[in-house]
Amino acid sequence: MNAGQLAALIAAGFFAVLACVGVYALLRLARLMSAVTGMVTQYRDRADHLIEQAQAAVDRTNEQLVRTDAITASMDQVTANMADLSGHVSALAGLARGLSAAATAPLTGASAFVFGLRRAVVVRRSLQAAVLAGGAEAGGAETGMRAASSRAAITAPMTRAPVTRAPVTRAPVARPTVARAAGGRR
Repeated sequence: MNAGQLAALIAAGFFAVLACVGVYALLRLARLMSAVTGMVTQYRDRADHLIEQAQAAVDRTNEQLVRTDAITASMDQVTANMADLSGHVSALAGLARGLSAAATAPLTGASAFVFGLRRAVVVRRSLQAAVLAGGAEAGGAETGMRAASSRAAITAPMTRAPVTRAPVTRAPVARPTVARAAGGRR
């Protein structure tokens, strides 16, 4: 073997070692590429899953917004109906006041009549008692004069002026005033 052949053999050995290193590097690169491809595939699957979840959330949000719009529209309608109802109630309130006034007017008149009748009976009784008491104490002309004034007081129309009476020996009778009978109004 001469030097040229030895150099060719050493060069062939280095070439074989270099070819093995290249094949080894290519195998490692192929593994790296397959790992990267797997990672990209997993990332894409996860991204697709996340996008599907986001799309589902957006769809649910849109459904809720549609429901909210429907509720808002119905609330606007309810508000309009309540305003309309408020107007009707206001109109009916005046009618109810008028009806109550019309219904209570006869009762007020009847109670005033009953009060006046009761007052007249009390005044008449007190005057008759005064006449009888005056007739027993004094006789003659004075009794006749008191009886005439008593009859005039009984038949005279009632006014707010106090009625003058003969002295009575019993305790005075409590009489309600006109203001109490008419519910506190004067």
